[in-house]
Amino acid sequence: MIFALPLYDDNPARRAPVVNYLLIGLCIGAFFWELGQNQHRVVYGYAMIPAVLFGRAHLAPYLHPLPPWVTIFTSMFLHGGWFHLIGNMLFLWIFGHNVEDELGHFRYIVLYLASGVAAALIQGLSDPGSHVPMIGASGAIAGVLGAYAVLSPRANVHVFVWIVIFFRIVNVPAWILLGLWFAMQLISGVEQGRNGPGVAFWAHVGGFVAGMLLLTQLRRHGTLLLRPQRSAMLATTRPRTFLEQRRASRGSVPSAGRPYRHPANPWDRW
Repeated sequence: MIFALPLYDDNPARRAPVVNYLLIGLCIGAFFWELGQNQHRVVYGYAMIPAVLFGRAHLAPYLHPLPPWVTIFTSMFLHGGWFHLIGNMLFLWIFGHNVEDELGHFRYIVLYLASGVAAALIQGLSDPGSHVPMIGASGAIAGVLGAYAVLSPRANVHVFVWIVIFFRIVNVPAWILLGLWFAMQLISGVEQGRNGPGVAFWAHVGGFVAGMLLLTQLRRHGTLLLRPQRSAMLATTRPRTFLEQRRASRGSVPSAGRPYRHPANPWDRW
C-alpha cells in the first residue's frame, strides 16, 4: 500500500496571505452552513447546472432562486463532503500563499475568481445540455496551481509518503507533482466522456490553464518566473526530524536545511 500526502512547500512568504485565509474560511463556513440546510435545495439552488446556465433548461424559482450566472460564483464555495472540502483546502493552503505573495491581495482574488469562472464555463461547454450540478472550489484552486507552476516549478513540496510500514517526508518538485495532477485530470476528462457524469475534470483542466495564462498577465513588473529550486529534490527526511525542523523554523515553512547550491541554468535568467 502506498499513500502520499502533500504537506507544505519550501517557499517562504514575505507577507501574511490574508486573502487565502479568507477564501479558506469562506469555504469552510459555507460547508457548515450546508450541513444545516436541505441538501437538495442547496445543490439545485446554488450549484452551476450547464443546461440552466446556457438556457437549455429551467427550474422552478423555489429550486433555483438566483440568476444562472450568479451560480458560477456561489458554486465555488460549496462542497459535496468532508473529503472534497479537506482536499481542496489543503491544496489551496499549500500553493495559494506564494501566489498571493507575488501578485498582491487584489490581483490574487482576481486570478482566483477568474480561474473559477473559466473552469465553470469550460466544464459547462464540455456538455452544455447536462443537468448535473457542479459544486466545489476545485476549478478556482486549479487556477492557483497553474499560476504556481509558472512561478515556481522547481520548488519542492514536502510530501508524506507511507509505503506499507515505511514513513518518509520526500521533497517532490512542484513541476512533477502538478504535472502528474494535470495529466491525470486531462486523461480522466477524456475517459469520462465515455462513461457519463462524475468529477468535473474539465473544470480542473480549464482552471489550471487559465491560471497559467492569468499569472503572466496579472504579475507585477519585475516578478521572476520559473524560479530556481531552494532545496535538493527528492531528498528524504524521517517524519520526526521533519517536525523538529518545523518547530525550530521561524518562517512560515519548515527549514530546508543548508542552502542548496543549484547549477547554472538558463531558467534563472527568465
